[in-house]
Amino acid sequence: MATASAPESSLLSLLYRSYPTAISPDATELDLAHATPKIFPHSSYSDAEKADVKQWLDDIRGLTTALGKGDQHVTDTILGNINQHLSTRTTLLGTKPSIADIAAYAVLGPVVEGWDAEKRTGEKGYHYIVRHVDFVQNGSLFALQIPDEEKVAIDLDDIRFVPKAADPKEEKERKKKEKAEALTAGQEKTLVVGQTKGKKEKDAVHEAPETTAEEAPAASKRDKEKKEKKEKKEKQPKAPAAPAAPPSPSLIDLRVGHILRAVNHPNADSLYVSTIDCGDAPGSDNTSVDEATGKTVRTVCSGLNGLVPLEEMQNRKVVVVCNLKPVTMRGIKSAAMVLAASPKVAEGEDSHAGPVELASPPADAPAGERVFFEGWSTGEPEKQLNPKKKVWETFQPGFTTTDSLEVAFDSTQVPILQGGESSTTPAAGAVGKLVTKSGGVVTVKTLKGATVR
Repeated sequence: MATASAPESSLLSLLYRSYPTAISPDATELDLAHATPKIFPHSSYSDAEKADVKQWLDDIRGLTTALGKGDQHVTDTILGNINQHLSTRTTLLGTKPSIADIAAYAVLGPVVEGWDAEKRTGEKGYHYIVRHVDFVQNGSLFALQIPDEEKVAIDLDDIRFVPKAADPKEEKERKKKEKAEALTAGQEKTLVVGQTKGKKEKDAVHEAPETTAEEAPAASKRDKEKKEKKEKKEKQPKAPAAPAAPPSPSLIDLRVGHILRAVNHPNADSLYVSTIDCGDAPGSDNTSVDEATGKTVRTVCSGLNGLVPLEEMQNRKVVVVCNLKPVTMRGIKSAAMVLAASPKVAEGEDSHAGPVELASPPADAPAGERVFFEGWSTGEPEKQLNPKKKVWETFQPGFTTTDSLEVAFDSTQVPILQGGESSTTPAAGAVGKLVTKSGGVVTVKTLKGATVR
């Protein structure tokens, strides 16, 4: 039987046995988030790696909860994420050991033990999770003290399907090579034709089939049509390139959103999962149909848990950013972002400590109504912002609140808009209020001079 049949108690027992100098046998609870440096003192960990460990521990707790509730959808989602992550890594951090690997083993061990060979290493199996479990329980990197009879039995020779991950670099080189070979072949063909043309032109004339009197008119017509088609194709002018849209916050798709309901994220303590009507047409990308209301909605994850009370996230109007690239946050795909204000902080300070207030449009504004900054209403938002162009990152520093508690855009905070004669700042002024298409103003409760994102 695997060590992790009861994850919490088994994990404690396993750590006591394996790392007696790092884990006190008198401890009844573990601060897992800070246990890694004690257990692996010869490895150093950056702040980013420590944060990754904490988040993986959250995921593993989420998996434990899902397994306990028998929630197969959440279980499959988390297992898929872990398996994909491990497909290019030896440990959850890449190559360094951490408490997250051991905690994962404590939960995944008995799960893997119950899988048949097809689920372990079949075409749709969790190959990398199985490999990780075997590595953690046997690897000298972790040096876990587990009796052989308690280890998960894994037959390393029973591989039903060998997945081959595509290497992006190799794929690029392959396509480049094929293109070069095709180009070379084309040049060689042209060269051969050129070399033989003069020598065999006379013979070619004699070898050509004769055209009868009956076939001559049809052949002449075909030649004429071919010539006209070629001339028409050659004379067709190229379409002029579309002019680039001027830099403007109007490229960002801001809309009124109606939060139908919000719940705690099952796998992350800092996130809410909201069901929001953004006015999308049925069947639009990144939407679904809400079973309770029949409305077309988006699922949105927001890091507001602990900053905005959950009851304030129910049945209310908000402003949403609808053309950011969707991202998967702890196993749930998020297709928009809720705008909220928080005090500006000095560089290096915690920008998520609060207080946080939601940007609120008028309560009677319909879901999907366009929202824009005064003076920046011209132009249509892009369907989806290209992350490489960093449109959101460019203009967000100008999102602020006024002394009148109105959400506004301060163009002086956006360097790209400060260019003398080339500046596109409206003549009306540097600061424009955030308004709905029908004229309502977006406001916050109390925060003045805040940052909005």
